[in-house]
Amino acid sequence: MTMAAARTLGQAAVVALLACAAVRSHAAEPLLLAQVASQTNASAATNSRGMLLGMQAAFDQVNARGGINGRPVSVVNHDDDLNPGRMVDIVTKTVLPDPKVLALIGFVNTGGLTALAKDNAFGRADIAMIAPLQGDKQVIAADNVFPFRAGYADEVNALVQHAKTMNHRRIAVVAYSIAFGPAMAKVAEEAARREGMEVSVTMVDGAPDAIEKNMAAAAAKVAQAQPSAVLMVCAGRYATELAKALRASPAGNVQLYAMSVVLAENMVKALTAPKARGIIIAQAVPFPFQSGVPLVYEYQRAMKASLPNEPLSFATLEGYAAGKIAIDALRRAGPNPTREKIAQALAAAGEINLGGVYVKYAGGERLGWRHVELTMISADGKLLR
Repeated sequence: MTMAAARTLGQAAVVALLACAAVRSHAAEPLLLAQVASQTNASAATNSRGMLLGMQAAFDQVNARGGINGRPVSVVNHDDDLNPGRMVDIVTKTVLPDPKVLALIGFVNTGGLTALAKDNAFGRADIAMIAPLQGDKQVIAADNVFPFRAGYADEVNALVQHAKTMNHRRIAVVAYSIAFGPAMAKVAEEAARREGMEVSVTMVDGAPDAIEKNMAAAAAKVAQAQPSAVLMVCAGRYATELAKALRASPAGNVQLYAMSVVLAENMVKALTAPKARGIIIAQAVPFPFQSGVPLVYEYQRAMKASLPNEPLSFATLEGYAAGKIAIDALRRAGPNPTREKIAQALAAAGEINLGGVYVKYAGGERLGWRHVELTMISADGKLLR
């Protein structure tokens, strides 16, 4: 072999090695998703953190098996302090301009999501919003939104139906004037009237600096109507302050109903377990503490393997399910997924079996899990089915 030929072979070998290295480097580049949800705001932290941990458990599972087409899946969290304007800024100025972010997932902030949906931010960016913690129709019906949880209207109807089953003839609806409050108050009123129940609706100013005062006034008004049940169409501190005021009013023994955005642990902390006992809370995701459903069984194993010191919760199960939807979408999008390919893959996915729990995205229809679990706070502050 001549020296020239040797040099040519050597150069070819170097080129081949560099090409292989480039392929390996690309193969190892994470498939990145972004979550905007506050882990510092008291009203959002539990759900935001739980969603993120559940996603991580799902991604740890798939990454342990080599990832997707050799690439690991990861998620980055951005904290918006539950501020709608801050969420919009993070999405439009930080997340969407980052070409590495392939999809959005597990957002927590009704006001921010509503603003983004109205602006068609997800549709214009050709990016999928996967499983936001949201049941408001104007959000989950927006372009490129692929829900997991049941809708807020499903929850409200299930709670009213339960109240009717328990022979409550007079129900009071108390809703805050922000977020999903006005729309769901109307759904609750219509559902109660269909069931032949007497219903009163009290709208409460959602000003964050007057929660205690406004909820106390609402509780006094409700007590005058003498209902046997109260449906609380609000979240966070609004719900806990309303419950506290009702328990301290002449209507102290009234049956309380709450939506899934209300956390049992917050109610117990605010009221004490004896006063929180019996509150019915709708759940828009499956019950995470019993493993009869394949999805829940798989989730419990994943949490034990990845996060053995973290408790099981509705939020972590919801995050895990969101992660499963994302993994399915990334696989459908092929070896070189893009934002557009992922959104298109989900839009045409049809029915996705997450493990005995189904979502359906097809023909312009995007439906999450359609069931609602009803749970009750027990005497020791735990949740029972």
